Amino acid sequence: MNIQALRESAYNGLWKQNPGLAQLLGLCPILAVSTSMVNAVSLGLATILVMAVANLAVSSLRNFIPYEIRIPVFILIIAALVTMVDLVFNAYLHSLYLVLGIFIPLIVTNCIVLARIEAFAAKNDALSSTIDGVVMGIGLVWVLALLGGVRELLGAGTLFSGIEMIFPEASAVSVFGDDYPGFLIAILPPGAFFALGCLIAAFNAINARMAARARRIPPAPATTAKPDAAPAAG
Repeated sequence: MNIQALRESAYNGLWKQNPGLAQLLGLCPILAVSTSMVNAVSLGLATILVMAVANLAVSSLRNFIPYEIRIPVFILIIAALVTMVDLVFNAYLHSLYLVLGIFIPLIVTNCIVLARIEAFAAKNDALSSTIDGVVMGIGLVWVLALLGGVRELLGAGTLFSGIEMIFPEASAVSVFGDDYPGFLIAILPPGAFFALGCLIAAFNAINARMAARARRIPPAPATTAKPDAAPAAG
């Protein structure tokens, strides 16, 4: 993969084809787990791992998978990886595992993972597919982090609530002080829809402004070769 292809893949995953804002895939975990930044980012990182390894596995085995049964095979690969991630969370991050609950196993049915396998990994080489899985996952993580941070900040006045489940010596940051009453709707399900809607609106507005600016920039003048000088008359 050359530098230009790497830049294009990064731009697609982080912005142009962002799973959460452009493709609107995986809305169930985006809306349900984004009550705090720690929960949202933790599930996003687990999704990155599954996407990267699943893309690598499918790309490496794509020539051996019959086309007619590709979807069941893809789901089987994803399910095996999610089971491993679920067991690791249960063993080493048990408190966080209890908080995330059913949403770790639900990565199996996450449209983001299956869509990238079908659209990209099944048609490209292993390195490109792995990078695509990573950047698409990072695109999802920054949306989850922003959404979770905004909802937690407005709803509870804190950031990094629950960080002690990962780093026992750390603690949440109280931004507005202990007397902050909280904005309850921000951490309720309707607040997730409102916050995500605002993010999508901002995303579309930025894209519209970028497109308008690109239309205003005149194209570079084409360079034409100068004609050769006429030979001198004899």
